[in-house]
Amino acid sequence: MIGRWLVAMGLAAAASAPPAWTPPRTPDGRPDLQGIWTNATITPLERPRELGAKEYYTEEEAAEYRKKALVPLPTAERGGTEAHYEFTQFGLDRSQAPIAFSMRTSMIVGPEGRVPPLTQEAQQRNAERAARNKGHEFDGPENRTIQERCIVWGNEGPPMLPPGYNSFLQIVQTPASVAIMQEMIHDVRIIPLDGRPHAPANVRRWLGDSRGRWEGDTLVVDTTNFTDQTNFRGSRENLHVVERFTRVDDGTIRYQFTVDDPTTWAKAWSGELPLVKDKGPIYEYACHEGNYGLANNLRGARAKEKADEAKTGKKDPK
Repeated sequence: MIGRWLVAMGLAAAASAPPAWTPPRTPDGRPDLQGIWTNATITPLERPRELGAKEYYTEEEAAEYRKKALVPLPTAERGGTEAHYEFTQFGLDRSQAPIAFSMRTSMIVGPEGRVPPLTQEAQQRNAERAARNKGHEFDGPENRTIQERCIVWGNEGPPMLPPGYNSFLQIVQTPASVAIMQEMIHDVRIIPLDGRPHAPANVRRWLGDSRGRWEGDTLVVDTTNFTDQTNFRGSRENLHVVERFTRVDDGTIRYQFTVDDPTTWAKAWSGELPLVKDKGPIYEYACHEGNYGLANNLRGARAKEKADEAKTGKKDPK
């Protein structure tokens, strides 16, 4: 009798359970990841140390954290939802942009929730670079960072982390490839899906060499062949990134990544954050068109050199 009762209870629970969500599909039968998405978030990359190994907030804790982190908009302006935040930039009003909320206490997953320690090799490499650049930071544009020179920004990845603003990206897919365009700097990463191997080791790219494949309903993207100037938290050309894109509901893609560079970190580490659907549009990001900061920084350095020379009577040896 007990066995029959348990079976009956199981059938009743199954009957009352909501049906599993089925993702929309492209004509070739793959999950449709296309559209405009945002990864704007208030979740930090690394977990605050005081939270220890706590990976998730409770509902109450998450609500309080969001309340402190966001500037609420009047209800009429945010359409009666808490999923909007106040953000206005000259020429770019995104006050109705959604937030990619998560219950996670950090993007980095696992009990540590933080980037692993640098290897001894990486510490030495960083120290040598700092010593080499000391006093030469403003010699010329080549001495400035690749971000300041508008070559590539860290948010473009991979991995693709929130940039703080212009946090939108667009995904377009075909049976043969997937394209991801970032709003910030607006580069487009083309990811072949046809099984071709990675480029030869002597071919290096700012965004690496990406290759994609489907594992069930998850798009897996493997990226290698970064340049020796790649600087994702201190990494270099040995960086290896694996990304996973899984559409979990109509408005959300679960974005997961694992990064590894044995010459930089003590071990590989992983992260996760949601991508939230948005109506867009993607705006043009003309970085160098208005990049007066780079030229002005160099002009300022030359002016300081002249002032120092006038004061000391000694010409800068540079």
